[in-house]
Amino acid sequence: MDQSSDKPSFEDIQIPIPFGYVSAKWWGPRDKQPIIAIHGWQDNAGTFDPLIELLPKELSILCIDLPGHGRSSHIPPGIPYYIFWDGLVILRRIVKYYNWSNVSILGHSLGAAIGFLYAASYPDDTEMLISIDTVAPVIFDPSEIAKNTGTNIDKFLYYESLGSDKMPSYGYSDMIDLVMDGHHSTLTRKACEILMKRGMYPVKDNKYFFSRDTRLKVVWLGLPSLDVIKEYAGRIKCRYFNIKAKPYIRMDNWPVYSELLNIIKTNVKQFLFIEYDGTHHLHLNNPECLASDVKDFILQCDKA
Repeated sequence: MDQSSDKPSFEDIQIPIPFGYVSAKWWGPRDKQPIIAIHGWQDNAGTFDPLIELLPKELSILCIDLPGHGRSSHIPPGIPYYIFWDGLVILRRIVKYYNWSNVSILGHSLGAAIGFLYAASYPDDTEMLISIDTVAPVIFDPSEIAKNTGTNIDKFLYYESLGSDKMPSYGYSDMIDLVMDGHHSTLTRKACEILMKRGMYPVKDNKYFFSRDTRLKVVWLGLPSLDVIKEYAGRIKCRYFNIKAKPYIRMDNWPVYSELLNIIKTNVKQFLFIEYDGTHHLHLNNPECLASDVKDFILQCDKA
């Protein structure tokens, strides 16, 4: 457990699930229901470390590793990942395990999409949703989904066939370089090192393996259509804060992104949308730009 007195502290925990456990970092007091923080695709609970260290240490925040990520158990062999739906079920399992109600969620990317589905599926049991640089599950053109289904299944079967003896290992510096390259240099080296505290583990000869499940490379199965996503958006009622990285504001999916925000805006208790300079991982690279607004939004909820 982090014992620093001037910063928030955390405890590593494991939450039992039918095929193993969800690993998590519980920041702040354990006698308060926490905000549940959910990371992005192929990231882990460490993604929120720099942001949480700028928030009041009295806040209780549970940062989970989704199945197949970080230190959590992998989905059992033979079963594909359906990351949005897997995450929704895991989130509900955690809520039921602790018997929580009026849930508050902080999510980045995939985690924001899972929070979107939860807030829509349990609108009367969701108090707050803070979404970072994503509004909903990714939506592809139906023709692209149909065209790529066979290829994705074959890729999944290939990755499933790779045993640990076939997995490449890397030196520490090479591992960090790979992560930076994989994110097309939108992550700083320091940010990559933070993620890799939970994202890799040592093997022999000063080499490391990635801890995430290789099968996560193939996740674009069971995607919802835009019409379905619009129906979900219309069901969200909680306090809602969407954070957007400015350089990506004109990306191809902005028309859909903004359309969904407009649907959400009509039904929620409170709506806030703010753009910040930064990349997709702005909460990890430069959390100081949004920490104050995140803190204020959370504390407004506590006072309500």
